[in-house]
Amino acid sequence: MKAEEKKRYFTETALALNREGFRAETIVSGTLGVWFDDEPLCEVSEVGGITYRGENISTPERVTAKDKAYEIVSTTAEYMRQMEQACHLKANDLTGDYRILADFNGTVLAGTNSKFGVQFVTWDWDYDRKGVSHGHYFTGNYEEAKRDFATRSGLISEQQLFKDEQLIEIYRCCSDTLDAGFDLTYEQEKCIKSVQEQIKSGMPDIMDRIREQDQHTVDPGYGQEPKM
Repeated sequence: MKAEEKKRYFTETALALNREGFRAETIVSGTLGVWFDDEPLCEVSEVGGITYRGENISTPERVTAKDKAYEIVSTTAEYMRQMEQACHLKANDLTGDYRILADFNGTVLAGTNSKFGVQFVTWDWDYDRKGVSHGHYFTGNYEEAKRDFATRSGLISEQQLFKDEQLIEIYRCCSDTLDAGFDLTYEQEKCIKSVQEQIKSGMPDIMDRIREQDQHTVDPGYGQEPKM
């Protein structure tokens, strides 16, 4: 990786990690250091991997944080490689340096650098492919941009994809079923657990999001004495 490419990759990765509550900055070794709760967690290499010491992931919370950081790092490496290799998007009345990341069936997925990180957008091509319209914008959310492109271009039917809110409820239902003491067969229990693992692999922070939902749904008036 060239020095300028490495700099752009580390800058983008740091922005992505910082958005998710980590602290990331370049360290003496030339890698990107990552901190969680003000304690060292891992280091990011220029090839899109991470290294870490056992003492830095000594609790389940820190293991989860490490997995989340790796997910961010690998995703960022994927789209930054594409950004470096992609062709420029040329369209009437379009300003800025947009790169074509995917193009299918009259829909294009593009990315452009900004001070907030890479911004993604899907557009419809005009009938003569000289202009684009109806932009859907995603700042720092590559996975959501890809899903939007896949459904918008017809690669995948929208009915085949679950939204995050739906996946959270499915995960809850799986947990309730496993905890309710039903007379499940080994295969049934194995299948339910595999559903949970699949959801968790695609949404590593699902437990945090469930706890956040639970906090918001607590009745603020519960336990308070009635006012006269």
